[in-house]
Amino acid sequence: VRFGGRGNRTQSVLPTPILPYEFALRNGFDAFEWFSDKEQPGWCEDDMSPNERNEIRQQGAEADLLFSVHAPHTGDPTTPEGATAIFRSIRFAGDVGAKVVNLHLFPTHSSEKFADSLGRLLEATRPIGVRLTMENTPQTSPEDFNALFGVLTGVSEAVGWVGMCLDMGHANLFAGSRNDYVGFVYRLNVQVPIFHWHAHENWGDRDSHLTLFTGPAERDERGVRALSRRLLQRGVNGSVILEKWPHPPELLVKTRDRLHRLLESVRVE
Repeated sequence: VRFGGRGNRTQSVLPTPILPYEFALRNGFDAFEWFSDKEQPGWCEDDMSPNERNEIRQQGAEADLLFSVHAPHTGDPTTPEGATAIFRSIRFAGDVGAKVVNLHLFPTHSSEKFADSLGRLLEATRPIGVRLTMENTPQTSPEDFNALFGVLTGVSEAVGWVGMCLDMGHANLFAGSRNDYVGFVYRLNVQVPIFHWHAHENWGDRDSHLTLFTGPAERDERGVRALSRRLLQRGVNGSVILEKWPHPPELLVKTRDRLHRLLESVRVE
C-alpha cells in the first residue's frame, strides 16, 4: 500500500497549483493524485505543457512516486462531453506515467450502459498500462457497484483493468450506511476489485473532507482499523490518497505515519 496526497480544488487558494505535489515530493510520499477541476480557478491537465509533463514523469520515476489522475467529477463516460474530459485525463496519465485514472460511477444509468461506455476508455488505457477506477459518491450504493461489476466480470477486456476506488468519506454519507463505512464495504460482492482508497472523514452530516484522524477517528480509530482489516482481507494493494490539503499541511505527514503504523499492526494481528 502506498500513501499519498492529492492536488485538489483547494489549490485555487494556493500560491501555485502544484504546491501539494511539491510537498509530497519533499516529504517522501510515494503516491500522488492529480485532480482535474476547473470549477474554481483550480487546475486541469491543459494547464501543464509537454515539457512540464516530461519533467514530472522523470521526477516521479526518480522518487518512485505512484501517480493517479482524478478525471473531472462531472465526467460521465456515457456522454460525449464527459468522455472527452476523461480522455484528456487519460492522455495526461500516459504523459506523466500515472497508473490509475479515477472517475465517478453514475448510477442514473443502467449497469449495462455504463459498462459499455468504458470500452472506449479501455482501448486508450490498456496500451499505456493505466487502470480505471470507479469511485463511490454519497449517492452510490454497494449494490450499484455489485451490479456494474456483475456485468464487467463477463467482459474479458475489463478484468484486471477496471476496479473500484473506495471513498470512505462518501461511504460514510450514503443513506444506507451513514456513519458505517465499514458496513458499506462488507456489502460489496467479492467480484468488486478495490484498486484505490480515498481516505478522509466526516461526521455523517456533510462531505467535509476532514483529514483522517481529525474527525471521529481522532478519539476512536477502531473504524479505520476495521476498514483496513477488511481491505487487506480483500487483497487491496494500491494507493491511499489523503484527500485534504490541511493547515498546516504537515498534518498530512503525521496522518500518513499514523495510518502506516495502523496498517502494519493490522497485518500482524
